[in-house]
Amino acid sequence: MYNVKELEGQAYKIYELSDSATNSWVKVAPERGGIIFSYGVRGEELLYLNEETFYNKEKNVRGGIPILFPISGQLSNGKYELEGNTYSMDNHGFARNASWEVIGQEMDNSASLSIRLTSNEQTKLSYPFDFTVIFTYVLEGGKLTIKQEYNNQGDQPMPIYAGFHPYFKTSEKNLSYETDATKYYDYNDDQVKEFTGSIDLTNLKESVVFLESKNPSISFGDPAVKKRIKLSYGELFKYIVLWTESGNEFICVEPWMAKTDEFNRKEELVIINGNESLKTEISIELEE
Repeated sequence: MYNVKELEGQAYKIYELSDSATNSWVKVAPERGGIIFSYGVRGEELLYLNEETFYNKEKNVRGGIPILFPISGQLSNGKYELEGNTYSMDNHGFARNASWEVIGQEMDNSASLSIRLTSNEQTKLSYPFDFTVIFTYVLEGGKLTIKQEYNNQGDQPMPIYAGFHPYFKTSEKNLSYETDATKYYDYNDDQVKEFTGSIDLTNLKESVVFLESKNPSISFGDPAVKKRIKLSYGELFKYIVLWTESGNEFICVEPWMAKTDEFNRKEELVIINGNESLKTEISIELEE
């Protein structure tokens, strides 16, 4: 019922996890930022992908589920200060453009693939820490789970605020959301607004972020369609960011550990002590 295989004749090494009972699949490109670029359930693709950006390594991939590490979002002027030193880092960190290593796969009670990213001299130019990050992608019963392990291999405390940037296929930008959040922050006009059940992103250039949610899950979909997508996530993911781009058929629903520019604010950083690790996960599933 479950299978993991490497697809032949591709520009990158592509691994496909499949679940025949639910006609579901997950496709991963480890060397292209460890990205899941395709996820389908019951024969239906759920993710948007701009293939031109996927195959052009000079560009950030627009689509799939990019990995955000060690930061989510932007830094003021692309820089931050740590212990008297100034570092530069691109938006959303470097993991989404790094080459990840495959370290294991299973296909007994689920289809799973484990990948690893390890610090090197290049990563230390922008992030001066020794680390290993291990993700395990699990497909079971049509549900995708991303298990994460962030390891600090140095002696000093290591700050992170990781996240994910899923691009969900939809031509409808005015969706309803099931969440316990009652307010959201709109980066388009820098205002806190009441959440009344739906948010229309159609004409918004910048993102919005739900505030003060306690229940670690959100579901969303077009009210006219019975199918909905549900995201569940560990409590470390305090925020859900919504974003779209005019002219493209997607909406991003993004679990983040902290808001943008947190390396400069330093108010809610996640700290991993020396020689310790942090484990968490998120999951995505299709609901009727």
